Amino acid sequence: MKLNHQSPITNYRKFRLLLDLSLLTALLASCAPAATTPETNFAMTAAIETAFAQINAPTATPPPTATLPPPTATAVRTPPALPGMYQTSILKSHDIPRAYIADSCQYLKNKWDPNKSAPGTVVMVIMHHGINKGEASGNDVTVGEHKQIMNDLYESGFQAINMQQMADFMYDNAKIPQRSVLLIVDDRHFAEYFNDHFRPYFEQWGWPVVNGYIGVDERTDLWAENAALSAEGWVDYQSHGYLHNIPIGDGSTDEFITSEMQGAITSIQKYMNKTPIAYVWPGGGFSKRAVEIGPTLGYKLGFTVNPRGPVMYNWIPQADTVNDSNPYAIPETPAGNPLMTLPRYWSTDARENIGNVIAIGDEAATYAEQNKAIELEYYDIVCAPVLGPIQSAP
Repeated sequence: MKLNHQSPITNYRKFRLLLDLSLLTALLASCAPAATTPETNFAMTAAIETAFAQINAPTATPPPTATLPPPTATAVRTPPALPGMYQTSILKSHDIPRAYIADSCQYLKNKWDPNKSAPGTVVMVIMHHGINKGEASGNDVTVGEHKQIMNDLYESGFQAINMQQMADFMYDNAKIPQRSVLLIVDDRHFAEYFNDHFRPYFEQWGWPVVNGYIGVDERTDLWAENAALSAEGWVDYQSHGYLHNIPIGDGSTDEFITSEMQGAITSIQKYMNKTPIAYVWPGGGFSKRAVEIGPTLGYKLGFTVNPRGPVMYNWIPQADTVNDSNPYAIPETPAGNPLMTLPRYWSTDARENIGNVIAIGDEAATYAEQNKAIELEYYDIVCAPVLGPIQSAP
């Protein structure tokens, strides 16, 4: 019998099986009766045929193992270095812009959200100490000078905002006019003061004004007049101390600081049914400890009398030390919170600085646009997986 061309081991096993079948057939034949029946012959034949069929059946070959392509390597994107903060030669040399948002991703998300303020949006904060109908001296201006300031601001494209808008902008870059002005009047005044000097601009242009009000609980007639203006909504009352007559300094105790800052809150809540969010430092005096206590009482912003410059989102001019550029200005950097030590222009030098404020805003907008692609790439790589994509325009 001819064996299939298979491996030696396979042929040997088939040969042994054939040999065993042959022997079995012979044994059955010897044991069977002389006269075999057709059934017996049929069974034997079937067994032998089945055995040969198994011998000659091709050996099953296992299917080949599927070969998978190697995994595609994911390209690792390296985030670019973020550009530095916008700097300007327009400010005095010691008045250096400071950032106050530690989370770069949140800052970039707010900065480039088209539903928020565009880069270069600037706020000019102006302090009004006195508007005199006659001659003016010191830090006061005449009625005519005040009108000129307001007209110059309007003609230069500025719009006035209130304190809540200011806080929302400084914290979250909320939408405000590209050129904004925050008008702050210090100290208590009769309603006549606001009706004469600020109501016309509210009625013509919708401009609100902020009053840093002294909180001492006296002169109920003054409280009543000012509460009526507060109810109208266009005079925005904020805190200017309680007793107000002693500026806060490094030697002030926690008890004194709290009595001044909390006392003003309590009075404004009592008479005007609102809670102030800004503290206008009496006499311009503040300290690191006072700056720490203020936010625990609910204050979001604080205002000095230091004319460092305008402010933008995450951009506030501050000084590290007392210097010749502003020799009477208390340095803000040691206090540790730029939001509680915001600068203000005096009304006496506001007009001459309008052009500087506009130039700073324009420069900042140009600088931002130059770096937009880099900042958006950084956000896409580093920030988007955590904060999600930046919203699109409505």
